[in-house]
Amino acid sequence: MTKDSQRAKHVAVIMDGNGRWAKRKMLPRAMGHRQGVEAVRKLVRSVEGMGIECLTLYAFSSENWKRPDEEVDDLMNLMRKFIKSDLPEFIANDVRLKIIGDWRGLAPDIVAMLDDALEQTSKGKNTLAVALNYGAQDEIVRAAKQAAASGDITADTLSANLDTADLPPLDLLIRTSGEVRLSNFLLWQCAYAEMSFVDVLWPDFTPEHLQAELDNFADRERRFGGR
Repeated sequence: MTKDSQRAKHVAVIMDGNGRWAKRKMLPRAMGHRQGVEAVRKLVRSVEGMGIECLTLYAFSSENWKRPDEEVDDLMNLMRKFIKSDLPEFIANDVRLKIIGDWRGLAPDIVAMLDDALEQTSKGKNTLAVALNYGAQDEIVRAAKQAAASGDITADTLSANLDTADLPPLDLLIRTSGEVRLSNFLLWQCAYAEMSFVDVLWPDFTPEHLQAELDNFADRERRFGGR
């Protein structure tokens, strides 16, 4: 059992490797994304028992629009299906959905579905934050403009205007697939977060993998710049 001070209350995941998973199995790329959604479902169902209060998932970046139209359309359709199928489960399990990023720039029907989901889950105890049309540099610029409008730009006022302002401080960031980069994700929030780069493709990432990362986190010494 870990000490509460070393429990990761907020965990973020860069879900990377869907395409490579499909390629290795000689399947269409879309099948990798579908299997990635199944990995999300399994993870979300497991986090409450792990003591995680907020799980933040990097689902669609502002740079992902550069992908082929067919792939983007498939990702958007998967998003529609996920919201429809999993919303009742979120409500039943007391999960609050939060969206970060410029998500109102998505298709109008998706925005309407998300608005409804946000309202229906607003009283949830634990949070699932999903980054949609998200880029950390854009988030910081938006936050800085809002802080400047108040006439006081400090670390505190900028933090208060980030998309994640109402979430716990980020404790642990995990990236799957073996790549070692942040890809414009939670750059401000990662200032003192622990990081783990896992050589497992996202569709193969299981709750057991997550628990192993939490156990590793519990053994780390966090000094936040001190001794």
